[in-house]
Parts: sequence; C-alpha cells; structure tokens
Amino acid sequence: MVMEMDTPSNEQPSTRTTAFLRNEWFRAFLLALVVLVALHAFVFRFVSVQSTSMYATLKPGDLLLVLRWSAWAGLDRGDVVVFRDPLKDRDPMRKRPLLVKRVAAGPGDVLQLKRGHLVVNGQVQAPQPGITMSYLIRVKDGGEEAADEILRSLHLPKELAIRDRGDLEVPLNAALAKKVEMDPIVIGAEPMRLASGARRHLFPFSPRYPWNGDDYGPITVPRKGDTLHINVDNFPLYDRLMSVYEGHTLGVNGNTMLLDGAPLTDYVVEQDYYFVLGDCRHYSADSRYWGFLPADHVVGRGVLIHSSNGAD
Repeated sequence: MVMEMDTPSNEQPSTRTTAFLRNEWFRAFLLALVVLVALHAFVFRFVSVQSTSMYATLKPGDLLLVLRWSAWAGLDRGDVVVFRDPLKDRDPMRKRPLLVKRVAAGPGDVLQLKRGHLVVNGQVQAPQPGITMSYLIRVKDGGEEAADEILRSLHLPKELAIRDRGDLEVPLNAALAKKVEMDPIVIGAEPMRLASGARRHLFPFSPRYPWNGDDYGPITVPRKGDTLHINVDNFPLYDRLMSVYEGHTLGVNGNTMLLDGAPLTDYVVEQDYYFVLGDCRHYSADSRYWGFLPADHVVGRGVLIHSSNGAD
C-alpha cells in the first residue's frame, strides 16, 4: 500500500504575512480605513437629531453632517452648532452627550432678548425661518385622535404637547399655524402670551438679574483675552467660567473673593465663548438656562443632509 504524505511547505509564516501585506487590495483597504478614521476625527462626522429643541428647523430623526473644522476656525452668528453638554462636567469630554443649538451671539457680542426678539449689538436680528414659539391649537370636541394626527403631521412626539381637554400647546410659527388651521377639526391656532416676571432658574441664577426666557439680558459674551472686572454683582455670570471651564479654584476670605488663593479683582478670559439658543424658543434648554458655551466644547457646524419627513 502506498500512503500519500503531505509535503511540508518551505514557505515560512512570516513570508506569507509579508506577501499578504503586499497585497494591493489589502493595502487599499488599510489606506481607506486610515483616511476614514482621519476624516471622522478631523473633518466631519454624522449626527442624528434626537430632541425637539431646534424644531421646526430640525426634527427628531433628521441627519446632520457635522463639519469639524468650524471648531478650530470659529463659528458665525446663525450657525447651527453641535457641541458637548457643558453641564456634564463630571464626565470625560468624549463621553458627554452631543447637543444641537444655533449660535445667537459670538465672542464679544452683546446679546438681549426683547419680547422674544433677538437683539445683538443693538441690532434686531431677522428671525430664522424655522424659529417656533408656543401656540395653542384649539380643536373641536372629541378630537383626541385628530389631535394625535396633527402632532404626527408636524413630526412632533406626543410627549411634547401640553393637552387641555383636547386642546394642544405646541411649538409653531405663523406658517405652520396657517397649515394647521386648514384641518377641519381645528378651530384655531394662536400664539400664547410671552413670559413675564423674573425666573430664578435662568442663568445666572441671581436676583440681581431679573430676566425671563423672552426678556433676557443684555449680556456680553466673553472673548479670549478680555479682562473681566469681577465684583459682587457680576460674579454669578463668571464663576462657572473661571472654576469649571478654565480650571481655577475660587474661594472667599472674609469679604475678599479669591482665585487660586490670591485676591480676585480682574480676570483675563482664556478662551472664546458663545451664546446659543434653540430655534424652538419655548422648549429649549440653552444658554439662557446654563450660560456660556466654551469654544473647547464645540464639535463642529451642523448641516442638514437628510430630513426625517423625506425631504433632503
């Protein structure tokens, strides 16, 4: 009987590995992978919108292309900005949730809201087309299912609407309200009264600043290199900036405020800041609620590339 024996190959494992690495397909794949990682890290990334704070400019499910170079080149007023949540300072930066808002004012700008109108450096700003405010939609009796259909047509989650016997409080603008009023079940859609009085839950959380969401400021957005003259009145505006965003230790010795153990009188800002607002003005937790956005939290400028309602 003749038995066939396997003939051991003379090719060594290292030789096979070298040949594999020299394979043109593998090298092309490796190069493409490196380029993709570099593009994601330094050029762009994709983000899916999850909240309604930018409604009706952006709706839940919309896909944004985030241009990363804006984080280094700076942002302009009106840009849609993607950034890391400034309130999650206990988490590493890369693990913080991504938020989407619009730049209302940049470094050095003076911002104010007057009866809901944005004023920057003394000039009233034209509203963005997608800006929405609180409206009351009045529906006919027994219109619960129709009200749900209205919310679906507006691409709004049921949880967002405030209901009162079938009536709905939702974010709209004049164009959307006109569209809603065409529904035969709708009696009318009217803007709600603007905020009044002082709100202690707004930044800077001090009775010295009796502001609300529709009448806010004036407030100056800090700019890198600015010298802030710190006193008891303006300390609430800048304590988080100095301690959390720029890493200094604040303290008090009697009636003297301290910065890193030394008397605090003047402070030089170490980076640029922005003031951001959601286009859905009455349903957005933005700079009115937590303060200035540090430049080092910015991921990039967002550009809509796919709408959840099917319109690109």
